[in-house]
Amino acid sequence: MIQTETTPKEGAKSTSIGKQPTWIAELNALIKIGIVNSNLITTFVGFWLALHYTNQSITTNMSHFILTMIGAAFVIAGGAVLNNWYDVDIDPVMTRTQTRPTVTGRISLKSALLIGVSLSVIGHVLLLFVSLEATLWAFAGWFTYVVLYTMWSKRRYTLNTIVGSFSGAVPPLIGWTAINQELHIVPITLFLIMFIWQIPHFLALAMKKSEEYKKAQVPMLPAVYGFDMTKRQIVIYIACLLPLPFLLFSLGKAFLIIATVLNIGWLIMGIGGFFSKNDLKWANMIFVYSLNYLTILFITMAVVTIDFPF
Repeated sequence: MIQTETTPKEGAKSTSIGKQPTWIAELNALIKIGIVNSNLITTFVGFWLALHYTNQSITTNMSHFILTMIGAAFVIAGGAVLNNWYDVDIDPVMTRTQTRPTVTGRISLKSALLIGVSLSVIGHVLLLFVSLEATLWAFAGWFTYVVLYTMWSKRRYTLNTIVGSFSGAVPPLIGWTAINQELHIVPITLFLIMFIWQIPHFLALAMKKSEEYKKAQVPMLPAVYGFDMTKRQIVIYIACLLPLPFLLFSLGKAFLIIATVLNIGWLIMGIGGFFSKNDLKWANMIFVYSLNYLTILFITMAVVTIDFPF
């Protein structure tokens, strides 16, 4: 699942001075509702495209759709809660994570662990009613995020971003295999797009929060090797996105044009970083562009496959 660092603001903050966050706000912060929603968008597109390529209707697969979305949401939320539970020792160091309910104590660690495990188990069980393949992909993403990223690589290696990117690339595969369990170039391409997209996205965020990562002793690339190395890596990975839309040529010319324009625009912005005098401002531009890039790209995939009645 898309990693913890996906959203720039996560803490449950009161809307007015002096008020404590509501239990809904606390729960949203605990499960990282923004991350859940982002992943569900890509899950939906995977599901939608599987329907399109197998000439099926969403109305005749409504039960599968509901189970897929709820099951995926629970698995993603469960992983996010377990991340909060495990990272409680370093979250107080970073400004953007200081207000997490596991840090403030408004939700106990025992409760967080119980909630995280329960959501994870229920989510996988629900997906079993859809397909074994969707369940296995969900588990692969959950295991990578919780164990391989959160508990193992995040505090040890600068490659933690790559490890975590696998989990964020899984949701489209969950959606696709809920309908079609056969290998196909479309879900493979969706996985590759999501995997590669996350690296410049998170590296840009890591540049913005470099000093905080140093304090928390989390070895993100810019905190260890500096901004110049990070800029080069960002540009390399953005460039790797350029050919991928052409693997989805069956979605039509409109999609190819929009996707290519998005890629070229991002690459030009990335190269501009080598001439930028304000690295943090440039990193923020890359980060914001990446969010809009993903939203526009996946919405376009869905729109171009709608059968309009005219």
